Amino acid sequence: MSLRLTRVNELLKREIGTVVQRDYEWHGALVTVSGVEVTQDLKEAKVWISVLAGNPVAIVDKLNHEHGAIQGKVMKRVVLKSTPVLDFRHDSSAERGVDMVNLLEEVDQLPKAPEADDEED
Repeated sequence: MSLRLTRVNELLKREIGTVVQRDYEWHGALVTVSGVEVTQDLKEAKVWISVLAGNPVAIVDKLNHEHGAIQGKVMKRVVLKSTPVLDFRHDSSAERGVDMVNLLEEVDQLPKAPEADDEED
């Protein structure tokens, strides 16, 4: 990926995150933008959303329904040759990370083999 696309991805991630946090109410859910992937021609952008303590399907549906309004707010602050069409998707990596930590804690609670004694008589 080119440096330009990387910079555009990060810029859009920051601005979309600001709009999502400032302009929408999530009723106890924590909604964050975890990543943005813009196509080479800047026509489309996949926006990855992490949701904690909420219904991710409903939130992603709401964001996809409102994508035009979000796109308009973002593009007032970001000047690009063409405005990418935003496609919101659920990023479940945070939940997988929590599940992995919980699993590791369970494994740590299992009985352990006794340590071998290094004493010689």
